[in-house]
Amino acid sequence: MFVTIEDETGNVNVIIWPSLQEKFLQEALGASLLAVYGTWQSEGEVRHSVVQRLVDLSHLLGGPTAVCRNFC
Repeated sequence: MFVTIEDETGNVNVIIWPSLQEKFLQEALGASLLAVYGTWQSEGEVRHSVVQRLVDLSHLLGGPTAVCRNFC
């Protein structure tokens, strides 16, 4: 599985090998804020992180700040 993450410095391709995909599937698909631990690889402008561990840090973002109103 490949996941692309982006910040102000650019993109990083996160590589999750099949042997770890099932273990970290919930984090990879469900996290709004994801910590990636792994091996860093880069060549020129292309950057990769080969996953050893993923951690869902979504709880650090806090709750929703917008309030939804029903005008019906």
